[in-house]
Amino acid sequence: MTESIDAAAPVSQTAQLYDNLRAAILTLEIAPGERISERGLEARFHASRTPVRAALSRLEREGLILHEGRSWTVTPIDLDEIASLAELRGVLEPAAARLAVSRASAEQLAEVRAHLHTLRPTPDQQSGIRMGSTFHLDLAALGGNRFITEAIADALTRLERTRWIEVRTPEARDAAWAEHSEIIDAVQSGDADRAAELLAAHVAGTNDRLLAWIAQERRRLRGAGMAIVGATDR
Repeated sequence: MTESIDAAAPVSQTAQLYDNLRAAILTLEIAPGERISERGLEARFHASRTPVRAALSRLEREGLILHEGRSWTVTPIDLDEIASLAELRGVLEPAAARLAVSRASAEQLAEVRAHLHTLRPTPDQQSGIRMGSTFHLDLAALGGNRFITEAIADALTRLERTRWIEVRTPEARDAAWAEHSEIIDAVQSGDADRAAELLAAHVAGTNDRLLAWIAQERRRLRGAGMAIVGATDR
């Protein structure tokens, strides 16, 4: 019994460390471009070497951390990557919406609608991020193609840091909620063309506003210690 508990302890510590470190990166508490060390993380999170390395490796696979020799660096905000991910989402998400129109049951659509209402924006930025990610993944899952859903989930993970910027104001959160609501209206009414069109416009509009704001605030963000690379004009 003791052996079983001891064996599970590192796994539990790794999961907790991963969650805490990932949250610090996504909320920009640890800035893009910031160097981090294994020893520093051991002291900061009161963890041993093995869970630290396991958590870092998992974050590297998610694209949130870069491993260079013996050092680790939080991945910079990459404007070209943001634009490329928007292009990917602009293809996959409208396709998923079309599949949802043809495949989802009325009960499944009602569940997505209810879920969207429970995540109505509040003054809390975290709620806005959760609302956006949950809605897009819920809708993708209704299409019934797990490869599309997994690709969208990966894109949203890579974009999650910048989405803190995207939902920085109550007005932005309200606008996103209204657009999500309009998209699910179209899916529920069986209008695949309109659902796809609205979703493509939502992804493109969100991306354009995000890139415009970062371009405007780039100098200030860099002054705050955030590494921003790329100069896309797509």
